[in-house]
Amino acid sequence: MPTIVHFEIPADDIERSKKFYTDLFGWKIEKLPSGNSSSNMEEYWMITTTDDKGNKALGGGMMKRKMPQQPNINYIDVKSVDEYSSKVEAIGGKVVVSKSAVPGMGYFAVCLDTENNAFAIWEPSKSAK
Repeated sequence: MPTIVHFEIPADDIERSKKFYTDLFGWKIEKLPSGNSSSNMEEYWMITTTDDKGNKALGGGMMKRKMPQQPNINYIDVKSVDEYSSKVEAIGGKVVVSKSAVPGMGYFAVCLDTENNAFAIWEPSKSAK
């Protein structure tokens, strides 16, 4: 069953946001080397979270906010971005960012549900280009 595998937090001031989440939750936030990010994301920070026993938990990312109302986005793991993009539209949702590659990691598409809530679908693929 598809499940949330990643989240993203947009920030106007990355350092301020990193400090907030690190101080609040103890999250580890590290800049991703520039060669690993997609062409439309110049700078990206990976967020590592742990549960109350110290076990690795759901991870996320942080990037510079691109537009004033940019929401947090949850990424949901699917077998095929193409298949689920079609499904989203067939049941009344919208694909607002079509299938895009994160080189060496996978493919994603950003969608809106029937209530205009944003979410992304994610297809892992080490061969993504």
